[in-house]
Amino acid sequence: MAKAKTIYFCQECGHESAKWLGQCPGCRQWNTFVEEPVAQKKSMSPQKLLQDASPVVLSDITLQREERFASGFPELDRVLGGGIVPASLVLVGGDPGIGKSTLLLQVCQKLSAQRIMVLYISGEESLQQIKIRAQRIGQFTDSLSLLCETNLEVIDAVLRRGKPQVVVIDSIQTMYSENISSSPGSVSQVREATGAFMQLAKGLGITIFLVGHVTKEGVVAGPRVLEHMVDTVLYFEGDRHASYRILRGVKNRFGSTNEIGVFEMREQGLAEVENPSEFMLSGKPKDASGSVVACSIEGTRPILLEVQALVCRSSFGIPRRTAAGTDTNRVNLLMAVLEKRLNLRLSECDAYVNIAGGIKMNEPALDLGIVLAIISSYKERCIDEKTICFGEVGLSGEVRAVSLAKQRILEARKLGFTTCILPKVSLDANMQTEGITLIGVENVQQAVRRIL
Repeated sequence: MAKAKTIYFCQECGHESAKWLGQCPGCRQWNTFVEEPVAQKKSMSPQKLLQDASPVVLSDITLQREERFASGFPELDRVLGGGIVPASLVLVGGDPGIGKSTLLLQVCQKLSAQRIMVLYISGEESLQQIKIRAQRIGQFTDSLSLLCETNLEVIDAVLRRGKPQVVVIDSIQTMYSENISSSPGSVSQVREATGAFMQLAKGLGITIFLVGHVTKEGVVAGPRVLEHMVDTVLYFEGDRHASYRILRGVKNRFGSTNEIGVFEMREQGLAEVENPSEFMLSGKPKDASGSVVACSIEGTRPILLEVQALVCRSSFGIPRRTAAGTDTNRVNLLMAVLEKRLNLRLSECDAYVNIAGGIKMNEPALDLGIVLAIISSYKERCIDEKTICFGEVGLSGEVRAVSLAKQRILEARKLGFTTCILPKVSLDANMQTEGITLIGVENVQQAVRRIL
């Protein structure tokens, strides 16, 4: 009997090697190679391959209108690009306990209410455990079916027999194929399972949602080919100890990857946050130095955020700089600009910058808000609570233009702000200024003189 062929896979990135290596040449990680058998596949004859392969002229291809259907969650539809695309493969990743299973079970509830046949396949929970979670969420119709199974061959037969419209796999790391001897969750099993579900989605026209575990670095566990094979990759982010959750798209073949959806975790499950700006500004202190409201853009949605800064004398030889919710290196760069252009002795001070609400934003338009918050705390002077600002700050202290200035102003006016500090080059004569005063500035010095 011939010896089964084996190959070595990197558990981190999926790199293949004919022999064991101490360090992976792909991801540079140590001791990540494992030996796994390779399934032998029957090869087709060249004549059969030529019969199946027939090139088509580009002009002969007809396009059909892309039909989508609503998930019942407008926030999810926004991230997906306008709704769920039939026969698509969607990967949802996130930290343990963040709410991935709850979100998809609620999506199943919304879809089943529309008389869409949904099948929820769980490899981690029993039927009774899913029933307990479902009772907390609400009522379900008979259009939703449950299945506890991890065998790919069994799942394939069930899907081909029942042909549901939407399938949820929770999770992809628990699925296994009997043709591969490695354990579930290994590189070979995850790759085989993803390929099988991709063929089912495209061949049967089924929309499949895959739940994926993440590593300590925050990326989906398994080989990188997992994210390359699927149509859409969504990450469910947020602090487990906070109530808000953010659904962010990092790959989407059918729409933009800049949109986000905001949810709030409640006792009955996840609830949509239709106005994230109002949600993020709740609890903002009054008459407090080091606090200013800035406007960021996620996709096409403007989000107003409170930027907080605390500047105090340092007790150590090297000042401490800490940033929560934004890039620490960007904060150090902006503080160096203030020390050089405004002659502020910030090198003797500790500085702490925070984006209130725990949300993470790295857009350059927050630069002006960070700068004004630092100066406000340094000089112990309060900024009017009805004032908002946005703009990118350069190394020369200039305030540079940012995109979608009109949408930012409209959002600020809708929430009752009366003054807006923005780059002078972003001012447009066609902007509606009724109810809000626009102040254009060219550099940081002008912004400080107008607001402090």
